[in-house]
Amino acid sequence: MSSSPRRTHRPALVVLTVVAAVACLVLAWWQWSRFESASGSGQNLGYALQWPAFAVAVIYAYRRFVVLESDPEEARKAAADARAAAEIPEGILPERPTTPSAASLINDHDPVKDAALIEYNRYLAELRSADTPDAPSSKGPQ
Repeated sequence: MSSSPRRTHRPALVVLTVVAAVACLVLAWWQWSRFESASGSGQNLGYALQWPAFAVAVIYAYRRFVVLESDPEEARKAAADARAAAEIPEGILPERPTTPSAASLINDHDPVKDAALIEYNRYLAELRSADTPDAPSSKGPQ
């Protein structure tokens, strides 16, 4: 067995690549003829210029597939590049706001805050007792 990597071309993929590239070129020709017709527009010209680029992209994708399949070192390099491109650099996104945990709230015993909380709870209790029907109301009879 030879140690050099063997290049194998799959006939089905070659046929698919050729058919796709030819189809893109036919669509470019069709859009060009639509552009030159009386009802043609700039949009047809744009498509006529895009379709050849799609044909080139199909051929490049097949070539890249063959290279990555036959050269494991190139495949590892491409995978490392993809991982590096997926990482977001530190400091580019704003920090997420954090919510304090319940444990941190329990351990926080500030006498000033506790006194304010006790006073607020007393105030709420007074309001509740003022809203009960048994309590005298300042609104008068209902």
